[in-house]
Parts: sequence; C-alpha cells; structure tokens
Amino acid sequence: GLEPMEVDGRRASSRVEDRRMSRGGPLDALTGTLDEPVLETVLRDLRQIGAKIGHVMMPYESQAQTLDHLRDWDLWGPLLIGLVLSILLSLSSDDDSFIFSQVFAIIWLGAAVVTLNAALLGGTISFWQSVCVLGYSIFPLCVAKILALLLELATGRLLLLRLAITAVALIWCTKVSVLFIGEIISPRRRALAVYPVFGFYLTLAWLVVVV
Repeated sequence: GLEPMEVDGRRASSRVEDRRMSRGGPLDALTGTLDEPVLETVLRDLRQIGAKIGHVMMPYESQAQTLDHLRDWDLWGPLLIGLVLSILLSLSSDDDSFIFSQVFAIIWLGAAVVTLNAALLGGTISFWQSVCVLGYSIFPLCVAKILALLLELATGRLLLLRLAITAVALIWCTKVSVLFIGEIISPRRRALAVYPVFGFYLTLAWLVVVV
C-alpha cells in the first residue's frame, strides 16, 4: 500500500492543481478565447468596433467615459476604417490602385507621425492607443465620402455641397482626437500637439473633396 506521507503529498498536489484550474487568470481567458468558435470571435470583435465607432459618432456619455472606451485600444477597427476610406476614394478615381495605396499610406504614416509628436511633447500615452483613437476618428470622413458619392449619383458634382459635408466631418473627426490629446499633453504644449492632428485630418478631408 501507499505510505501516509505519499498519500498526503498526492492530495496536496491535487489541491494545488485544482486551484490552478479554477483561478480564472489571463491564461484561462486566453484558453477560453482559443476554444471559442471563429465566428463568435469575429462577431465579438465587430461588436467592439461598432461600439467604439458609436462613441466617436454619437458620444452620448461624458467626455471622460468616451475617452476611457477608446483607451481600450485595438487595431482591427482603424485598419477596417482605413481600408473603407481608401476604397471609397479609389472608386471615384481613374487611377484607383494608386489612390488606394496613397490614402492607406497617408492614414498610417500620418497617425504614426502625430503619435510620435505627442510622445516627444511629453504625452502619457502608448503608441497603439494613440493610433487607435486617430484611426477610429477617421470614420466621419468615410460617412462624408459615402454621402458625396450618393449626391454625385443623384445630382452631379456639387462642389459647395461636398465642401459643406466634408467640413462637418472634419470638425467631427478632430473633436475626439483633440479631447484625447488635451488629456495627455500639458496645457503649455497642447497647441503644438493639436496642430498636427488637425493637419492630418485636413489632408484626408481635402482628398475627400478633390478625389
């Protein structure tokens, strides 16, 4: 038979293993994510992207709560929004592949430059958090381009109407990003951080108008 000390050792080892299995830490969360169906993972990610877009388009909570939601960063949303805007702009261009690649490059390089500028000014933010906020805030320009394409099909190219729609989208884009920059940059350096943000969105807005 088994010695008493050996039996006690096996029981203690079993209890330790039970506690490890029931701890519910990051490893368990990762295992649960890996075990779930791919469709469920995709739908969950899409719901999160939709929620963040909603905070950008219709910020029904306080500014602090909106920024807290956007601080929980991901890159799938900005990637999807960047692809949508690039595709929309390429649809109305003769050289669609060139426009697509240029717009996509401007989005990601511009977001990186704005983020690095904020970091050099003493911003207390991670690189990916900033890219996430800047990327999600592009969505109003996607809406402006869709409206411009629909109006063009219905009434022809009306430059003044397109300018008005894009101006509203530009203001909407800049709003959340400026709030976010204002939270992480000291007041005496805030203007130096906000200026590149506005320039970034102004460049994209100009492409929405002219392409």
